[in-house]
Amino acid sequence: MMNTNKLVSIIIATYNAGHYLPQAVQSAINQTYENIEIHIVDDGSTDNSCEAMKIFLHDKRVNYHYQNNSGQAKAKNRGIRESRGDFIAFIDADDVWLPDKLEKQLPCFEKSSDIGVVYTKLAIIDNDGKELFVPQINHASGKITENLLIENVVTGMTSVVRKECFEKVGLFDENLPMAINYDLWLRISLKYDFYYLDDVTYKYRLWQGQMSHNWRRRFECGKYIMERFIVANQNILNANIINEAWAHTYVSLGACYANIEKDKVKAFMSYLTALKYKYLYSLAWKHIIKLCMK
Repeated sequence: MMNTNKLVSIIIATYNAGHYLPQAVQSAINQTYENIEIHIVDDGSTDNSCEAMKIFLHDKRVNYHYQNNSGQAKAKNRGIRESRGDFIAFIDADDVWLPDKLEKQLPCFEKSSDIGVVYTKLAIIDNDGKELFVPQINHASGKITENLLIENVVTGMTSVVRKECFEKVGLFDENLPMAINYDLWLRISLKYDFYYLDDVTYKYRLWQGQMSHNWRRRFECGKYIMERFIVANQNILNANIINEAWAHTYVSLGACYANIEKDKVKAFMSYLTALKYKYLYSLAWKHIIKLCMK
């Protein structure tokens, strides 16, 4: 059994999510693992978020912090600094935890003191909370730096993190506009193991058009993070893995051109770029064949 003396700090960074925020907070309060504190960091909301939180403030475990709008990285870092727990967990303000999430994940840390992050599957839900599907991702456990370089295999918001990880590798990078989880996982992976629990513990709300909105900016940010990490750690990274990571990156770019922008020429050129890094990369060839058959 997990030592119930271990305090878990739950951080909910929010901005104008007052409609869904109470559901996120309630799902944290409803945890079967009871030794928790909740830090809601309101990043300058102008909606009813503050009013919606008043019903929870009688619970001494719930803490509400308001700050001027500064971005999600600063909001989450504020939550980490306010936290007293041995472990840190996050919920997006429009998402929901399953009641036994922490009860299932915390015992996994007892398998090894090298484990810094425990993450799980998640279920995708729509605006009304109806479950749509469970994404199939090539999850991995142990030393996963190479896995992360090729693809972000960690379903970010499902993660529970030892607080000491932040003390060792730093907090979220406040200069990044997005993909802050990916950057953090790469840094943590150099010093700690990851553990994947094959269970759904988190419901992620997918908004209409979310996957196609601003995809170029997300891609460029992820590419920048990967390139920065490779440059900083090229002396310890396998050259073949680096090439595969770049190949996979350009296959992903090509898929965005093909599926979102419907631009076959740009998609084809991206797949060719992938093959320059790894000529026998089967995923690139599969996408080329699929593109030619359309």
